[in-house]
Amino acid sequence: MASVIEKTIRKAVTPAIQAVASINRKRLPRADENPFLKGVHTPLKEEFTLEDLAVTGTIPAELDGRYVRIGPNPFGQGTKGHHWFLGDGMVHGVRLKNGTAEWYRNRFIRSRDLEAKGGPAAVGGPRRGLGDMVNTNVLDIGGKIMALVEASSFPVELDDNLESVAYSDFGGGLTGSFTAHPHQCPTTGEFHAICYEGTSQDTIRHVAMDRSGMVIRQTEIAVRHGPSIHDCALTENHVVILDLPVTFSMQALIAGHKFPYRWNPAHKARVGLLPRNGRGDEVVWHEVDPCYVFHVGNSFEDDAGRVIIDLCAYETIFDGEMPGPYGKSLGLERWTVDGNGGKVVRNTLDAAGQEFPRPDERYFTKPYRYLWTMGLPEDGDLEFVAPMPLYRHDLETGQRVQRDFGEGRIPGEFVFVPRSENAPEGDGWVMGYVIDRDERTSALEILDAMSLDLLAAVHIPHVIPPGFHGNWIAAS
Repeated sequence: MASVIEKTIRKAVTPAIQAVASINRKRLPRADENPFLKGVHTPLKEEFTLEDLAVTGTIPAELDGRYVRIGPNPFGQGTKGHHWFLGDGMVHGVRLKNGTAEWYRNRFIRSRDLEAKGGPAAVGGPRRGLGDMVNTNVLDIGGKIMALVEASSFPVELDDNLESVAYSDFGGGLTGSFTAHPHQCPTTGEFHAICYEGTSQDTIRHVAMDRSGMVIRQTEIAVRHGPSIHDCALTENHVVILDLPVTFSMQALIAGHKFPYRWNPAHKARVGLLPRNGRGDEVVWHEVDPCYVFHVGNSFEDDAGRVIIDLCAYETIFDGEMPGPYGKSLGLERWTVDGNGGKVVRNTLDAAGQEFPRPDERYFTKPYRYLWTMGLPEDGDLEFVAPMPLYRHDLETGQRVQRDFGEGRIPGEFVFVPRSENAPEGDGWVMGYVIDRDERTSALEILDAMSLDLLAAVHIPHVIPPGFHGNWIAAS
């Protein structure tokens, strides 16, 4: 743990470091050369409310709720040192009810950062003094629509029309940063998260909340180098910590880069198993070959008590100066963790490049069969010129069903929605936004979850820039 003196020095030198970073930022490439500020990534300048939406096909009548996705949408003029992960947050949602599409709305997250740049007025609520940009995920937590980001700001509550209501520390229970990926246990209803922030390079936190969103426990865990931990995993008995070699980089910060995390080969890659109710010193660590993981598909314990984690892995990521998450995908992998401190066993389930693994969330923490993932462009170009298929994996048979969206069409993350609360695993739909690069339009596409056949498309007359995470938020 850092001593009080070390923490005081770190805070004292921050203004000086920021001043040097500002000077060095002037030497970086111009904003108009940044691929995440042009093309399909061009930010939207307006907020729309569209109620007369064209629909092809038939929207399933059972769908009553909102598909909402969030992502970066920088307000105003782009700046040098911009990174895709750091744009102002904007939510995009479609309201479905009785087989119709009632509206599409896009709204900025009403942050103080946005207001200071000339954007809409900020909403109230507690802040942390580290900036209040929120742009990474949007979830139903305790019956409220919550926009989330990792490592910095508190979440933001949204109303049913996607307007920002207020920043939230979950009633005062959250005392530090949160995460973009809390996972809810379908058995207990609890949410579990692993949280980090750049100002604390020797400590991360496990945050547990009950089903209403009240914080019931925060546990500090010792680490080194300030690792970036985007996601975690959860099983019946454990919270799984992915402590991998992307860490805070003072060198990158001083050089003017606004996203100060880099691939760090000196950082030991490891997977930790923390008992759900355990202390930080009870984590059992397991060595794993160096790689990086943004997203976990599912995790559970097998009959032998081992922890099984299905995830999308990268050989490296952020290895050098880059404005986005460039790296070599290793495809879909299954990791086996013995629970006794042995080395993690990695097996490739599908070597094709892919991301955004999503299960039927009712089976999270449990043995399961189906997983949906988005294929990555083979050329690694995050302008998304190469084809990006959607995959449906049958993990029992090894079968992979593939949907291709066609030339010039760019899909985002697709999320599974069950037909009913008690429907069998995989019985339902998957949905997500698809950009048509040539027509400069978008659509919310609803597919049969098993066949991946198109059932309906809700057409939106502009490009929704590629974003991060979306979820179905039921009206109930």
